Amino acid sequence: MVSFISKKLTLFLNSSFLFLFIFYVTISYLLHQPHTTTHRSLPVRVPVQGNDCTGLHDHTDSKFKCIFIKSNSGCRPKGYINYLQIFYCTFGKFPVLGYVMLSAWLAVLFYLLGNTAAEYFCSSLENLSNILNLSPAIAGVTLLSLGNGAPDVFASIVSFTSSKNGDFGLNSILGGAFFVSSAVVGVISIIMSPRDVSIDKCSFIRDVFFFLFSLFTLVLIISVGKITLWASICFLSVYLFYVCVVCFMHFLSTREHKLNPLDVEELGISLLGYVDDEHPVFVAKSATLCSILELPLYLPRRLTIPVVSEDKWSKTYAVASVTLAPILLAALFDSGGSKTCLITYGTAGFIGISLGSVALLTTKKCSPPKSCLCLWLGGGFLMSVTWTYIIAEELVSLLVSIGYVFGIDPSVLGLTVLAWGNSVGDLIANVAMAVNGGGDGAQVAISGCYAVPMFNTLLGLGISFVITSWSNYPYPYVIPYDPSLFESLGFLIGGLLWALVVLPRNNMRLDRVLGFGLLAIYLCFLSLRLAKALGLFKLHSWA
Repeated sequence: MVSFISKKLTLFLNSSFLFLFIFYVTISYLLHQPHTTTHRSLPVRVPVQGNDCTGLHDHTDSKFKCIFIKSNSGCRPKGYINYLQIFYCTFGKFPVLGYVMLSAWLAVLFYLLGNTAAEYFCSSLENLSNILNLSPAIAGVTLLSLGNGAPDVFASIVSFTSSKNGDFGLNSILGGAFFVSSAVVGVISIIMSPRDVSIDKCSFIRDVFFFLFSLFTLVLIISVGKITLWASICFLSVYLFYVCVVCFMHFLSTREHKLNPLDVEELGISLLGYVDDEHPVFVAKSATLCSILELPLYLPRRLTIPVVSEDKWSKTYAVASVTLAPILLAALFDSGGSKTCLITYGTAGFIGISLGSVALLTTKKCSPPKSCLCLWLGGGFLMSVTWTYIIAEELVSLLVSIGYVFGIDPSVLGLTVLAWGNSVGDLIANVAMAVNGGGDGAQVAISGCYAVPMFNTLLGLGISFVITSWSNYPYPYVIPYDPSLFESLGFLIGGLLWALVVLPRNNMRLDRVLGFGLLAIYLCFLSLRLAKALGLFKLHSWA
């Protein structure tokens, strides 16, 4: 039943993308026709230049808003599509259609982001983990956690680098971490309460204390208001220290008993967001082309991301992917209109044709290559990262545009919409693992609810801090001032402290006191932020 619903959802999203693509191409053509330019007939009071889009709602007429967007550089998108221009210039007289278009495209982008991470990114990480023969503990806190946290990490990096919206990235990371560590843990605790399930105390305290330390460090950084390159590296290194502690504890535990190979496999699968036939929840969307409607979203990624897994191997796609991947990278890194454009694409084409020829001559039609497998997996990893970054950049751009349309601070959308969209997979996967996996499944689920958010916080923000502070070196990076960040951190820390107090007092058993308490903390925080965003009341902020 779940697979059937998932298939229908896939077809619906692909159909939506096909319709939106055709519609966008048609509208773009019409907008570039000479008769659509009406600048001369409009009042000159609309500003011609500017670098801020906050004055958009000073104009009540959609025609004036359209001209304001076209003439104001601050309204130009950081992604590839100008959503504000489409909404106000194309749907100016039909705003309902504009809302439908934005909502449908938002759903498509969320699907693409999650599906790319599950279908391509996690697959490459899982194969790399197997080739490197990593233990489940090391894989769980490195490659596999990166697989689950990829959407949040890349959305954070995009917000700091491309969109220059640091507060958006901070809120999206904190929102996702709060949702998973409070709402998801709360739901699991309530569901597992009748089963009298306990979790490992040492692992729980280790994860929570490291998470609390990273959050208190983040409070200090935000309070200072700036961060240097070396401080960014130190913040990023906290996770490396955490990995060392996990490895040390794993080494001590393996001296007492050996892990069952089946447990290793289940741990790797669960952290990647995959489940087997016995747990048919949150399965990756199938790569089989059952309908022509799946092609629009499937082909661009399949033709540029090398895939060498046994069940998905195709020599045609493999040759095409290594041929077209360099061209896609050249298109992304080319600034456009430069004199080196021809050289860039010529070099990329030569590299692509060379790699494609080698792949054509050295691969078999019936099975994936056995030699140079690390190069294939490395290429798949690189291109899945590239696609995840592209989609995350477009998603952040769309959410910022939606914030302008509704007059809502984009950071609130990052805290809610983006956090929920990126974390719903964790909710489904972790709840399914806890319900169907018994005590071991609950242990893995609860561990993931703390390890992955901590990974996103330290790696997502750490890498973002390093990149931005490196670009400003030797000067520190100034963090956008947002008093609401202290509220988010305060409630998040409160939820962790609640779990840290309740669980040990209850002999580490998951019960309704823990679950309802965490849900109450999250709902109180959410109500406060939404009430402030809607202007129902205002709180005095401190300087």
